[in-house]
Amino acid sequence: MPGVVGLVLLAVAAGRVQTTAGTVEAAARAGARTASLQRSVDGMDQPARDSALATLRQQGVWCRDGDVRVGKGELNLPGGPVTTVTVTVVCDVELADLLGGPSGIPVTKHLVGEFTSVVDRYRGT
Repeated sequence: MPGVVGLVLLAVAAGRVQTTAGTVEAAARAGARTASLQRSVDGMDQPARDSALATLRQQGVWCRDGDVRVGKGELNLPGGPVTTVTVTVVCDVELADLLGGPSGIPVTKHLVGEFTSVVDRYRGT
C-alpha cells in the first residue's frame, strides 16, 4: 500500500510541475504579445514584464528566484524586415509550493519559458 501511495504522489508532483511549466510558457507569450502592441520599441520592456508577472500571479505561481528578460530582434521576410520581441521568463519554483507541503524545503525546479512575437507595424508609432 505505501508503494501505491508513493506512486500516486509522484504522479501528482509530475502533473503539478508540468502545469506550472505551462504557466511559465503562458507568461512568456503574454509578455511578448503585450510588448508587440506597444507604441514604441523603447517602451516595450516594462509592459512586457508587468504582463508576464501578472500572468504568473493570476495562476498562483510564485518564483523563489525569477527574471523576465525582454529582447528585440529583426526578422527578414520577403516583404521587408520586421521587428520582433522575445520574452524569456525564468522561474525557480519550490517543489513544496507545488505540492502543498511545508515551506522552506530547499528543493526547487528551474523552469524557463520563451516566446517571440512580431511587433505590429501598424501600432501607431
